Amino acid sequence: MQDQDIIRLYNARNEQAITESSNKYGYYCTSIALNILQNMQDAEECVNDTWLRAWNSIPPAKPDHLQLYLGGITRHISLDRFRRQRAQKRGGGEIVLALDEISDVIASGTDVPTEVAEQEFSESFNRFLWSLPERDCNVFLRRYYYLDPISLIAKRYGLSVANVQKVLSRTRAKLREHLAKEGYAV
Repeated sequence: MQDQDIIRLYNARNEQAITESSNKYGYYCTSIALNILQNMQDAEECVNDTWLRAWNSIPPAKPDHLQLYLGGITRHISLDRFRRQRAQKRGGGEIVLALDEISDVIASGTDVPTEVAEQEFSESFNRFLWSLPERDCNVFLRRYYYLDPISLIAKRYGLSVANVQKVLSRTRAKLREHLAKEGYAV
């Protein structure tokens, strides 16, 4: 079933939308949650929460790309669960490493005063991503959006771990420079 058909089901409040979303994007959303949580039961719960949140948000939301919309919801829910678990356990792992690496460039927890400023930052960040060579962009997104371990990224792209670390380091430096040129404090 096409994304627009699934969105029409959501808009019509037809519960088949959840089934179709799960059939088409269940594996994708589960892999995002599993990368973050490293626990299949927790990942499955987050994916189920994704379907509920999509049901409650469409409409009024009108996603242009259903896969990215659902993936974003899954990522947000999984990160929230991870933070709650980490607060309880004070654990570590890949996600902490990835977030620590990128936190030097993008300040976490910074409140953007207006929605306009947030949109401008998002557009600037997207311009940066589009300016990267495809492989570097993919490596960056696999690490900081999907939170893949560096070893998995290296395997996926046929690179050494050291090479992936070098690509990430250089890309973070480029991002820092880009944001500074755009007038953002880094």
